[in-house]
Amino acid sequence: MTVPTSDKPLAISHAKRLSPLTGKRILVTRPRAQAAVLCDKLAALGAEPILFPTIEIAPMDDYTALDNAIRSLEQYHWIIFTSVNGVAAFWNRLTSVGAGLRPAPTIEIAAIGPATAQALGKRGMQVHFIPEEYVAERILDGLGDVKGQWILLPRADIAREALAQELANRNAIVHEIAAYRTLPAAPDPRGLTELRRGVDAITFTSSSTVRNFIELTKNYSLPKSVIACIGPITAQTARDLGLPVDVMASREAYTMDGLVAAITAHFSSTEH
Repeated sequence: MTVPTSDKPLAISHAKRLSPLTGKRILVTRPRAQAAVLCDKLAALGAEPILFPTIEIAPMDDYTALDNAIRSLEQYHWIIFTSVNGVAAFWNRLTSVGAGLRPAPTIEIAAIGPATAQALGKRGMQVHFIPEEYVAERILDGLGDVKGQWILLPRADIAREALAQELANRNAIVHEIAAYRTLPAAPDPRGLTELRRGVDAITFTSSSTVRNFIELTKNYSLPKSVIACIGPITAQTARDLGLPVDVMASREAYTMDGLVAAITAHFSSTEH
């Protein structure tokens, strides 16, 4: 028998044993390259994360529009980032074609939530506005009067049009430019096998993860699982496609931490 040299391993083991997620099999549908954060958070609480990517993030075939916007950054009043992927794609092009160019101090930066803001902070950028509710429509609350202002939206090729449309309705000059592609992933054989065996919960972190999950599993009869969504847009997509949503992160926390907390609370309540 190995005797611990401190009480830290015992404390971690005890926390896992008491967690409502201990032993729970939880499917993660995020892109493989981005799944580690959620998997690690679940595993730390004793869950068994099962990776079944339903989407993958890919570069654009043509960056002409984004490159032109980057070369004209001084014209913009706002740059709005609605995902970590948008930040990464924008900065890759900024590095490639900008020759050290950075957004001018006069340009204001908005981020949809704390993860996106953190990605910007790591690149030395100050974020001027994060909405209280982490959905694109709420970004409008902090922009003020945008009439006549140039606004850049570097986004996914399949991003919802609601934000760009509302900005245009307020007479802003909106350049919504695809910075990366969201593609369906090929089915992961191991993940599909585990899913068909049965999982306790299925997590969705975007509408595209829901849509492609439905497509990848349409030919299979799956055991019932708890459906957990990161926020209201994802949840509505799930409902529209016939999935009953059991869990959603709280309004103040449409984040990975918020999703994990909501799943934990759900299983805690079902134990009593």
